[in-house]
Amino acid sequence: MKSEGLPDHVFDGRPVIGICNTWSELTPCNAHLRDIAEHVKRGVWEAGGLPLEFPAMSLGETQMRPTAMLFRNLLAMEVEESIRGNPIDGVVLLGGCDKTTPGQMMGAASVDLPTIVVSSGPMLNGKYRGKDIGSGTDVWKFSEAVRAGDMTLSDFMAAESGMSRSAGTCMTMGTASTMASLVEALGLSLPYNAALPAVDGRRRTLAHMSGRAIVKLVRENTRMSDVLSRQSFENAIRIHAAIGGSTNAILHLLALAGRLGVPLSLDDFDVLGRDVPLLVDLMPSGRFLMEDFCYAGGIPAVMRELDSLINRDCLTVSGETVAAIAAGAECTNREVIRTMDQPVSLSSGVWVLRGNLCPQGAIIKPSAATPSLLKHRGRAVVFESIEDYKARIDDPSLNVDENSILVLKGCGPKGYPGMPEVGNMALPKKLLERGVRDMVRISDARMSGTAFGSVILHVAPEAAAGGTLALVRQGDDILLDGPNRRLELLVDDSELARRRKHLKKYQYQPLYSRGWAKLYCETVQQADRGCDLDFLVGASGDMVERESH
Repeated sequence: MKSEGLPDHVFDGRPVIGICNTWSELTPCNAHLRDIAEHVKRGVWEAGGLPLEFPAMSLGETQMRPTAMLFRNLLAMEVEESIRGNPIDGVVLLGGCDKTTPGQMMGAASVDLPTIVVSSGPMLNGKYRGKDIGSGTDVWKFSEAVRAGDMTLSDFMAAESGMSRSAGTCMTMGTASTMASLVEALGLSLPYNAALPAVDGRRRTLAHMSGRAIVKLVRENTRMSDVLSRQSFENAIRIHAAIGGSTNAILHLLALAGRLGVPLSLDDFDVLGRDVPLLVDLMPSGRFLMEDFCYAGGIPAVMRELDSLINRDCLTVSGETVAAIAAGAECTNREVIRTMDQPVSLSSGVWVLRGNLCPQGAIIKPSAATPSLLKHRGRAVVFESIEDYKARIDDPSLNVDENSILVLKGCGPKGYPGMPEVGNMALPKKLLERGVRDMVRISDARMSGTAFGSVILHVAPEAAAGGTLALVRQGDDILLDGPNRRLELLVDDSELARRRKHLKKYQYQPLYSRGWAKLYCETVQQADRGCDLDFLVGASGDMVERESH
């Protein structure tokens, strides 16, 4: 390693800090992480450590095929083995785009060295014709406007150019911003990590200070498991509800907890978030964007507002408790961060639904749904696959109206594979032209954290695993009773049993015969377990029994 220009004295016993970087030009969210890494290194050097940067697979949500979620667990494996296999004492995780942050955290958790996260940060607010527009959220709105004939394609393309105008992640409360917020809520980053814009000089300062902090964590032997307790996960779930966070975070927190051995279930997200109102008025559940959230006070201000609803004694990697961070916070814009007495909405977080259609659970995000549709009975319009949906959704002869329930099968972890973000199905063109903008939609898929609508997701077991979803037929009645957490296929048990006897189409038939996808399909768990691979749950620690050098 001296060939890299490192002098003798840097090998004198100082802590070796690995900087795990998911920089890639294929991932616009992470395209500036080379620069961020240099600022982390400055902090490590200053604190007396030796920083050594290494790469990890970069999962760009907008580029990866068939879906980035297929590769989250592969990234986790790579990060785990890179950390364990190399002689490092602590690690800084540099991630941003949706799956990079949870993948890195899952891998690091299974090794359990001192760990700190520096997120890439959100883009600057999008701009179009004098108004702020949000990545993802306004894409869905504008695309429906184009299909309805209310917006020209040239205007759509002009809006796109103004929407993504700097490095960084989506500036809505999509999955990337949600995960950065939950990293902060868990105590695994320095304060204000979530909201500082990617191009803000203060993010580079935060990176520098994170470099200093990781050296201190190593010297004190404060490991990841010392920070991530059951209580810190409870904080993350409540803050997830308060910020209107992405539904994808549920999968990631369940998987992360499984790596650490922290007891966490799907129902915890409903129970713990039930008394938390929506406090942050941010797209897709509200009006504002991450840049506004930053200037209003960020996650520390939300922590202060939640007060006794969160566990205030939890340790963070900053060395301060949650209580100390909250005490030093200030909200400077009550339009963006509301009070408990005057929230954006009393409905927040996620509702976990149960019933014969989802015996292992399904979820809906009430803050992003149409209130009148949260209790609804309708006739199923069934699509057997995503290809079937794309082929028929705009067919003028499709037997559908605004009271119908769109049902999409075959898009779960095994069935797609990888559980893509297609659950927020675009509505039929003929209904859009009539002014319909929301319908109940059900699938075993995910949806983008930037999306909205009365969308039921993560149905488990999925169709490809033989779940009841595979038995739904055109015209079946379905009942959604969100307030009572029910989702029922209104078909009697004897008929369902008859259908199941003839169920062959959805008996799992692997699409892949080799490589990662084959391993994934054979071992991935269902959504209620976080979609980790069954043999990756838990940890191997940082010890390596044999040494060839």
